[in-house]
Amino acid sequence: MNEGILVPISVFIAGVLVVFVVMYFNAKTRAGVQKTIRLALEKGNELTPELLDRLAAPKKSQSSDLRRGVIALSIGVGFALFGTVIGEPDAVRPMIGIGMFPAIIGIGYLILWKMSDREQKS
Repeated sequence: MNEGILVPISVFIAGVLVVFVVMYFNAKTRAGVQKTIRLALEKGNELTPELLDRLAAPKKSQSSDLRRGVIALSIGVGFALFGTVIGEPDAVRPMIGIGMFPAIIGIGYLILWKMSDREQKS
């Protein structure tokens, strides 16, 4: 097989695989919560709305948007630097373009973190 086609296909498959793994573990977590609720109901325990909200809602720390933003921005900058370090004119622009996607997502997370920080101070 030609390397020119194998590399983009591998990158695409890796991206799909990452999304699949994240979705799998999220589904497994939801199934665990549902099993816990089912067992509690079978034993006759009363489930309050507060308990259900706590079980169903993911725990989000105040710095999670900051952490995600910094990581995504770093990945984007890493792609851009990698393209620059390679030094081939045909590699620089595509790598910068690829790096823009996580960088912009990271900037979005940083904006969300800054906005939520202001809302908590008010």
